Amino acid sequence: MGTGFLPSASSRFSLLLDRIPQNSRFRISAALRFDFSNTSLLLSEFRRSRLHLCTSQAAHFSRLDDGGNGVLPAISTAMPHEGRIGEVKRVTKETNVYVKLNLDGSGIADCSTGIPFLDHMLDQLASHGVLDIFVRASGDIHIDDHHSNEDIALALGTALLQALGDRKGINRFGHFAAPLDEAAVEVILDLSGRPHLSCDLQIPTERVGTYDTQLVEHFFQSLVNTSGMTLHIQQRSGKNSHHIIEATFKAFARALRQAIEHDIRRSGTVPRFTNSHITFYDVCPKIIIRKFNYLNTL
Repeated sequence: MGTGFLPSASSRFSLLLDRIPQNSRFRISAALRFDFSNTSLLLSEFRRSRLHLCTSQAAHFSRLDDGGNGVLPAISTAMPHEGRIGEVKRVTKETNVYVKLNLDGSGIADCSTGIPFLDHMLDQLASHGVLDIFVRASGDIHIDDHHSNEDIALALGTALLQALGDRKGINRFGHFAAPLDEAAVEVILDLSGRPHLSCDLQIPTERVGTYDTQLVEHFFQSLVNTSGMTLHIQQRSGKNSHHIIEATFKAFARALRQAIEHDIRRSGTVPRFTNSHITFYDVCPKIIIRKFNYLNTL
């Protein structure tokens, strides 16, 4: 949600909403004890026709009698329907990979990589990161899983980079330690734009099912390279290979979830939609009092 404030409770104001994206939903509500009697909402006929909404559907006011003591009203917007999305198709001589990632998803995974254990790990990433992840991949897994594992991670990192956009307003840092029975893995990450991986995993077996356990570090190295992430993975304990790897993906998912969420305390300075503005006008002197972007406060 984004919040802005009218600069004064004493003047007559209008809100010009023509720059709100066509597919956005929004609502306008008043803080307690603010008198809206001299405040009006203006939505041009052209914009109204493009939104397919009448003014009363597009926005509403709620108010209480303040007895003459005004409090600045808050204006809130909901985030776009689809959220922050990255979509990548990567085709090489060895693989054909398609990834779609929604950072503002609900934890839905639909992954078919040709590598069953990797599908299971991507399910954990989606569930614990509350991401929507769609992956379709085919490759030369008749030789081994190396190329598919690498290119899926490269595509996922690129999709993450796309979805983050300018990264403004996000927490940026994430830190989580996840246990799974006897295993425990700690992950620290920074969405800094500077790719770096430090990975300290001691996986005791060469394979989990058919999956080569050397590919775990290679997966994260590939993801780091294209996403521009600084990532530290530290194993605290563990003897079972499956548990160690799964705890790693769960800790990574939780740390990533922290990092991509928006810091509500930055709401006064950080834009939520780069092309969406609400402009406040003081109608009487016909000069702009204040203009700022909508702010994300997820």
